[in-house]
Amino acid sequence: MNAIQPSRPPLQPIQKRRAIPRPKRHLRQRSYQVMAIESTAKIAVNLVVTAVAASALAQLLPHHWLQQEKLREINTEVKLMEVHVDGLQVEFSRNFDPQQTKRIMQQQGFRFAPNQRRVVLMNKDLREDEQTESSP
Repeated sequence: MNAIQPSRPPLQPIQKRRAIPRPKRHLRQRSYQVMAIESTAKIAVNLVVTAVAASALAQLLPHHWLQQEKLREINTEVKLMEVHVDGLQVEFSRNFDPQQTKRIMQQQGFRFAPNQRRVVLMNKDLREDEQTESSP
C-alpha cells in the first residue's frame, strides 16, 4: 500500500475550447470570385489577342494577293522572254553556221550566185491598174 501510485491530475472539469466559427462559406465564395475574375481576365486577354490577330490578317491579306498577282505577271513575262531567247539562240546558231553563210549573205545583201535568176511575181490586179493608167 505504500506503493507509489501514478500521479493523476486533479479531476477538474475539462474546459471545452470555444470553437471559433470560421467563415468557411465566406472563404469558398471568395475563392469562387477570384476564379471568376481570373477566368474573365483570361477571356478578355484572349479576345484582345484575337482582335489584334484578325486586324493584322485583314491588313496582310490584300498585300499578299497583290504580291501573288505581281508574281503571276512576272512568270508570264519570263515565259515570253524564254520564247524570245530561244528564237535568238536559233538565229545566232544559224548566223554562225558555216554551211549557211552563203544563204545568209544572199538574204542580207541581195546578192545572188551567178547561176541563179531573180524571180519577181506580179499581182494580177496591179498589172491591170498599170495598164489602165498607161493607156490614155
